[in-house]
Amino acid sequence: MDIEEQVSLLMQGTEYGDKELKETMADELRQRLIEAEKEQRPLKVYCGFDPRTSDLHLGHTVPMRKLRQFQELGHEVTFVVGSFTSLIGDPSDQDKLRPQLTMEQVEHNASTYAEQAYKILDRTKTRIRFNSEWLSELTFQDLIKLASNFSIQQFLTRDAFRKRWDNGDPIYLHETFYSLMQGYDAHALQADIQVGGTDQLFNIVTAARKIMTFLGDRPNIAVILGILPGTDGEIKMSKSLGNHIPLLSTPEDMYGKVMSLPDKAMGSYMRLVTRWTPDQIAGMEAGLRTGKLHPRNVKMSLACEIVSIYNGEDSAARAEEAFKKVFQYKEVPDEMSTIALKPDQSVLDVLVAAKLVTSKSDGRRMIEQKGVKLDGVVLEKFDAAFPHPGVLQVGKRHFVRVL
Repeated sequence: MDIEEQVSLLMQGTEYGDKELKETMADELRQRLIEAEKEQRPLKVYCGFDPRTSDLHLGHTVPMRKLRQFQELGHEVTFVVGSFTSLIGDPSDQDKLRPQLTMEQVEHNASTYAEQAYKILDRTKTRIRFNSEWLSELTFQDLIKLASNFSIQQFLTRDAFRKRWDNGDPIYLHETFYSLMQGYDAHALQADIQVGGTDQLFNIVTAARKIMTFLGDRPNIAVILGILPGTDGEIKMSKSLGNHIPLLSTPEDMYGKVMSLPDKAMGSYMRLVTRWTPDQIAGMEAGLRTGKLHPRNVKMSLACEIVSIYNGEDSAARAEEAFKKVFQYKEVPDEMSTIALKPDQSVLDVLVAAKLVTSKSDGRRMIEQKGVKLDGVVLEKFDAAFPHPGVLQVGKRHFVRVL
């Protein structure tokens, strides 16, 4: 790729909320790439991950996909485990205090987190560092110097803090340390590029660049990525909301969940979690606009691509064939509403919660008449535990995807 093609790829999926800022970051990236090419050196790129869970979903992989693009262009990628920042918890997208993890919890989660990340990252080309290596060495005097670069007003303008302030909820002083610590990570790594989501805009664009400048470094370039919507196509993917696609789910389940996406979400998924280039995506979107490509077929390509990344092409082909047998050949709609399965729910409980029946007695009647199916299989016991996630059908025309 020439420099402009590289910039186009690396800025794919970025969001800054400000056109001028995005242009500034693109220009700085372009200049840094030119310099690296002349000096025949790789750029130092990193992203920090606070391992607050060991069970990853597709939304967690967005920055990893960007790191992989940098790897494929020959740059040096560091996967930073937030072993120290996790002890605080990032307040960026929280409207309440985040619980602090213990070091034991962090170490347990980190071991499985990194292993799942290698489904995307090149294991042989990925450096793993723990930010406790340098953050644990900072003195109180160091912290005072770093903090002198920021005002309390800067933190209070952030949405999460402002909401808590307006509600009279406490904002703890240690929460403001998170941005300082993340900024110091960039300095410790002497990073050229830092990758993160839009919830990290303040931490990267304001804190990290300011701290690096204060400590005599050239500020790193912020590659800020959009947030992946969940299977509802609206809200940020989240396990707690039940709109997530687990990395460790079966190929068939992953394929089916991608196929349940509303059409409007396909562009975000193409840009944020696939291996497709800007030209490939532009071609597909042009085909959708002109009607040359059918949304269902594009979505099937998208599902196949995502399943292939995590399970291989053979598994993706089998998942696609299973989907066709259950859905296409039985005329199940591509799009349908979703509901999250809760612990210990019975078949009847789910039918009522999904509003597929008007009452429990109506639900019992439909089951007795063999009018209730899960992935095409008739459910016969209304009081049985709901078997597994899938497409729940009542009658011939009513469908809900149970996640």
